Amino acid sequence: MLLRFFKMNGAGNDFIIVDNRDLSLTKELDGDTIAALCDRHRGIGADGLLAVEPAQKGADFRFRYYNADGGEAEMCGNGARCFGRFTAHLGEIILKKVTFETIAGTLAAEMVGEDVRIAMSEPKDLKLDTGAAIPGLDSALHFVNTGVPHVVSFLESPEALDEFDVYNNGSAIRNHTAFAPAGTNANFAAVLSPGHISIRTYERGVEDETLACGTGMVASALVHHLLTGAPSPIKVDVEGGDTLEIGFEKTGEQSFKNVTLTGPADFVYEGEIDI
Repeated sequence: MLLRFFKMNGAGNDFIIVDNRDLSLTKELDGDTIAALCDRHRGIGADGLLAVEPAQKGADFRFRYYNADGGEAEMCGNGARCFGRFTAHLGEIILKKVTFETIAGTLAAEMVGEDVRIAMSEPKDLKLDTGAAIPGLDSALHFVNTGVPHVVSFLESPEALDEFDVYNNGSAIRNHTAFAPAGTNANFAAVLSPGHISIRTYERGVEDETLACGTGMVASALVHHLLTGAPSPIKVDVEGGDTLEIGFEKTGEQSFKNVTLTGPADFVYEGEIDI
């Protein structure tokens, strides 16, 4: 069958999006098919696939997110921005705000000029300095779940971050027994100035470095706040070249609410592919 798809990217994190509101694609989109579609050599190529489905709990839509390996994940911040812009354009009138259900909870996306602002789920399981370690990395490994699990480690300088081996160190953290059995994403960050950081991310499911990771930006920004006291909003530079903004309200010693992620979500092209 021919599959109609759209390609979008959020700060360099790229996605295939399909409209499955009638659920006609559910049986077709198994893990192997999704992995083949995301393959950059033999398929369309993407960090993941987003499927728009009918809501089950009163939101406008249901958000289904699949990593490039075909496995379904709870959430993706950059994917959520792309999903928000895509679904805002589905009707005859372009919507200013849409809501959608994810495994991590119901989220809202607001169109802010050329950017999209996502109201994220409340972070949980935050732990500064987990005590876990990997060979060759002296900085502490902090943990927080911002919809999906993330480890954050701050390096001593932006120059150290530029030269850092994200693939091997990220893989070691992703597969560390301290974060088993689900594994974790791994973020390596450096402070550019108070309230402004740069990050590089190894994504679970992609099993490689990506140009951006929205939930990773949120995790890194919150850890930066806890370590330095930098106020909201915090700016985050990503490998894709964009600067995004993380907003939040602190409600306790290590708890937050009203966490937002604001940044670009761009249409690239649409097409059809035989599956």
